[in-house]
Amino acid sequence: MEVTIRPANESDIDVIVEFSHQLYEDDPASIDLPAFAAQFVRSALVQLIDTPSSLGRVWLITDGDEPIGYVVLTLGFSLEYHGQDAFIDELFIKASHRRKGVGTKVMEFVEAASRELNINALHLEVERANLPARDLYQKFGFEDHARYLMTKLLK
Repeated sequence: MEVTIRPANESDIDVIVEFSHQLYEDDPASIDLPAFAAQFVRSALVQLIDTPSSLGRVWLITDGDEPIGYVVLTLGFSLEYHGQDAFIDELFIKASHRRKGVGTKVMEFVEAASRELNINALHLEVERANLPARDLYQKFGFEDHARYLMTKLLK
């Protein structure tokens, strides 16, 4: 396996939208979310890819030439964390490539990229029932702060 992680570009959007749909379908919490809408995911990806310095980054994960996943890092700012923070907004790896070290490589990559961006704190959310993902994230030092993530959709 020859896993690489590279910045996504507009030619990758279709495959990332499909992966996002798969992520959504695999997510047991999707019952509580609005219906998957490819046009909105596509629009958000275009915004993020076109303005990476202010909004975040999107990377495509490949095995050789085969796209096998993606990861999205969005940038923010927090007084609590003393400046710039970031959120691993989405991380998807095809089922055929899970539990083979790809997630570890991606997490190492994202942490290194975050340090280069001078990010003070890195956040993510994971379903409580997703034990393999929780184990991976805990291995990288992520902690459950026993807080509720609360959301209000404005659109």
